[in-house]
Amino acid sequence: MGLASVFSNRASRKSASHTGNNMAEGEGYRNPTEVQMSQLVLPCHTNQRGELSVGQLLKWIDTTACLSAERHAGCPCVTASMDDIYFEHTISVGQVVNIKAKVNRAFNSSMEVGIQVASEDLCSDKQWSVCKALATFVAHRELSKVKLKQITLRTEEEKTEHSVAAERRRMRLVYTDTIKDLLANCVIQDDLESRDCSCMVPAEKTRVESVELVLPPHANHQGNTFGGQIMAWMENVATIAASRLCHAHPTLKAIEMFHFRGPSQVGDRLVLKAIVNNAFKHSMEVGVCVEAYRQEAETQRRHINSAFMTFVVLDADNQPQILPWIRPQPGDGERRYREASARKKIRLDRKYIVSCKQAEMPLSVPWDPSNQVYLSYNNVSSLKMLVARDNWVLSSEISQVRLYTLEEDKFLSFHMEMLVHVDAAQAFLLLSDLRRRPEWDKHYRSVELVQQVDEDDAIYHIVSPALGGDPKPQDFVILASRRKPCDNRDPYVIAMRSVTLPTHLETSEYRRGETICSGFCFWHEGDQLTKVSYYNQATPGFLKYVTTNVTGLSSEFYTTFKACEQFLLDNRNDLAPSLQTL
Repeated sequence: MGLASVFSNRASRKSASHTGNNMAEGEGYRNPTEVQMSQLVLPCHTNQRGELSVGQLLKWIDTTACLSAERHAGCPCVTASMDDIYFEHTISVGQVVNIKAKVNRAFNSSMEVGIQVASEDLCSDKQWSVCKALATFVAHRELSKVKLKQITLRTEEEKTEHSVAAERRRMRLVYTDTIKDLLANCVIQDDLESRDCSCMVPAEKTRVESVELVLPPHANHQGNTFGGQIMAWMENVATIAASRLCHAHPTLKAIEMFHFRGPSQVGDRLVLKAIVNNAFKHSMEVGVCVEAYRQEAETQRRHINSAFMTFVVLDADNQPQILPWIRPQPGDGERRYREASARKKIRLDRKYIVSCKQAEMPLSVPWDPSNQVYLSYNNVSSLKMLVARDNWVLSSEISQVRLYTLEEDKFLSFHMEMLVHVDAAQAFLLLSDLRRRPEWDKHYRSVELVQQVDEDDAIYHIVSPALGGDPKPQDFVILASRRKPCDNRDPYVIAMRSVTLPTHLETSEYRRGETICSGFCFWHEGDQLTKVSYYNQATPGFLKYVTTNVTGLSSEFYTTFKACEQFLLDNRNDLAPSLQTL
């Protein structure tokens, strides 16, 4: 769409490349924050099936990630949160667990640490992925405030993870409120009234309560309980609750994102409570709550953490078995039952949108209140990952307007770049409102604001002229997501992708176009000087319009981008009140 409507060069000239430091990816380079742990799984680490206990794995994951965070911070660190974890494989006794952790990005006093877990069979020499995790750690000093140093980025992977980490942090900060809003507004059809109560297990039968005394081996050198130890205790009571429903040995498949609300120390008593909230056909959700108190006489308990864990029961062929229905108690039990159904839908949406590889995403994803936060995240992170690629090839340069191309798999992408004498925030605001795009881009015939989702996200209906010999004009339904910089190394971002709305379905008047990833980035280069970059990942359906008219292509791009520059220069003085809010 827009600039993509005239993109017609597939024969890129490899005269120059837009790369980072390729030497970093050669032999011998290792991220300075990277920590590796390898553990041989012994019988004492396993459950009744001879498989590694997930609680033990969580302790190893937390330890490895904490050591990575402390290597970067140079001081003690504590676990603040853990993102969703999906366990792909179990690990048997005698196999080796290989855990690798490194700091993706440092903020003021917190860090995102990426963790990869793989298992290895020493007899067959086979290896496979077990899970990936993202944890947030906070650096802590007793006598002074911590200000973390920035990560030095050398490889494409490091640049990508660093860039997307800011978007993941944004999602974490609003996660609790987002879930509350979605649960309040999510309409779930349940059939509690129609079920045969004689075949249902009362939820109260699955309730578990256990207490743990925090001892020195459970804590770090500052006396704070290891986050991994708390997670292991939580997994233990959750497994007992799940077993009481199915009368079998359940397998933990997923842990939903959770935050540690406060610390606990040596000498604390931790009360762990678990109950099955809901049982679906092949899976069940178990809710776990952790509270702390210091002395038996204390009446007020501190809420340390809550989490939701998903279990299945596997048969001899590793296929999930059908589970009994759960009968919730009236009141809070029914609330937890319905919220578990809502969380299941939200979890599936989040896993699909956030975890999906770019090539696996449909071009247009249905827009829904339950997935808007994750679609916005995917929109911005997809653009940031495209920006971070280091194998862009310079195809042409006309009067300091550069055109780069990138061809891989079934995608053909391009990147336009120029310097403009306006402030980065001004350029960001002027190009954020797509309704003004027709003022400078002839490939936008009309733009209608369909829905202002929130301050940073909006949905537009766009009409563009016909492509090639097609008699019909194109139309697009676009989600535009904008982001301000997280720090001075980040650009301003405007990301765009196609979505599907029931109010704007495809009609016979237009040929429906789609874009999977496009948008602008604005870097501050100096006083009233901004590097403006436009990116677009051309979709497979567009490639039939590709030609080899390199000269015409470069000229068309140059004309459009120069019109954008003139638009920014002509309107840069109209934004004084708006700039004060950025």
